Amino acid sequence: MSFDPHIITDHLDDIGNGFLVTLGTWSSGVVLGLLLGLVIALAQVFGNNFVRAPLRVFIEIIRSTPFLVQLFLLYYGGPSFGLEMDPIPAGILGLAVYGSVYFAEIFRGGFESIPRGQLEAADCLGIGRLRCIVRIQLPQMAVIILPALVNLVTVLCKETAVLSIITIPELTMVLTGIGSQTFAFVETLLALCIGYLILVEACSRLGMLLETRVGRFMQRQPQ
Repeated sequence: MSFDPHIITDHLDDIGNGFLVTLGTWSSGVVLGLLLGLVIALAQVFGNNFVRAPLRVFIEIIRSTPFLVQLFLLYYGGPSFGLEMDPIPAGILGLAVYGSVYFAEIFRGGFESIPRGQLEAADCLGIGRLRCIVRIQLPQMAVIILPALVNLVTVLCKETAVLSIITIPELTMVLTGIGSQTFAFVETLLALCIGYLILVEACSRLGMLLETRVGRFMQRQPQ
């Protein structure tokens, strides 16, 4: 058997649609996961024990179970609890919940990295908690946690391959389907690798750009 690039060129429309679905579910899951992770982190840092304890259990459960198992429970087990969702919304929610606990730990570490003296000084000046978070803590922690955030976003990009298990027509499902129909597994798997390489490389480049911009912005701020 010889390598046949026409297998890919003949299915470019399907592959392109799968690429867009992967990009859409990934970006939506990341944004939702970031927001949920920030809320969890704030509750952990500023909440009381009655809030922290259940959140700690939730974080440990999500971190201790495979993403594949979580998707199965959400999509196939959800109807047993009255939660019925289409594949794409279920995939986005599953990706967001899975990523949120890791985002929360990154945010929590960022909050705790800010010197306590700054927070005490803000309190003495009568600066409210919300304003302190927005004006003092978030700008400083952005520089510290940005590399870890970019790394996690990259990991979540590759986790989208698991979404094919709940029939989401993303890049992995489309290309493995083409491979099964044509028996051209080398061509389709190579195309799959290239597709994810493009996504991961774009994410890495954007992350480096953001790190540079944030670093320059912080250098211009008055000390």
